[in-house]
Amino acid sequence: MTDILKSIEKDWTLFIDRDGVINHEKKEDYILNWSEFRFYDGVTEAMQILSSTFPTIIMVTNQRGIGKGLMTEDDLHTIHSEMASTITNASGRIDKIYFCSALDNECFERKPNPGMAHLAKKDFPHIDFSKSIMIGNKLSDMQFGRNAGMYTIYVDTTNPEVPSPHPSIDLRYPNLYEAAKAIQAALTES
Repeated sequence: MTDILKSIEKDWTLFIDRDGVINHEKKEDYILNWSEFRFYDGVTEAMQILSSTFPTIIMVTNQRGIGKGLMTEDDLHTIHSEMASTITNASGRIDKIYFCSALDNECFERKPNPGMAHLAKKDFPHIDFSKSIMIGNKLSDMQFGRNAGMYTIYVDTTNPEVPSPHPSIDLRYPNLYEAAKAIQAALTES
């Protein structure tokens, strides 16, 4: 499976989840404002590595807290603006962030449905899902990747009990930093 990493070229796209990958998530709750947002160790370094590998980095995140009225879109935009600024200041980047606030699991844009991938493809026509990787911490992230035709990388930050091997998971790492280092190492070898 590390052959997947060795096949990455400069035209590949990275899709990435937020809560539980970039930042600590609140168990069965929502990050409602910037003061609650805490980066995982190594994330800014990971994003720097990934930014030098992938020409396009897209964040896709379900944000039901908005749909439930616990926070506003402005609250979410503030969180994302501060997060992106911190990542940019560490020489990383996120090219665009898509979110779905729908409560209905049938909503096409709510992961695991692939709607946010299709929105990204509309905005970035060069995206080829067969040359894309989705990194997430939930099976719904992996199924989102599969539903759009992407490769998947699972990080064990919040749900390490998910069995391995798993048909929806191509590769698995303890966290985003370890995944980024593996990608970097595979590209250095090839």
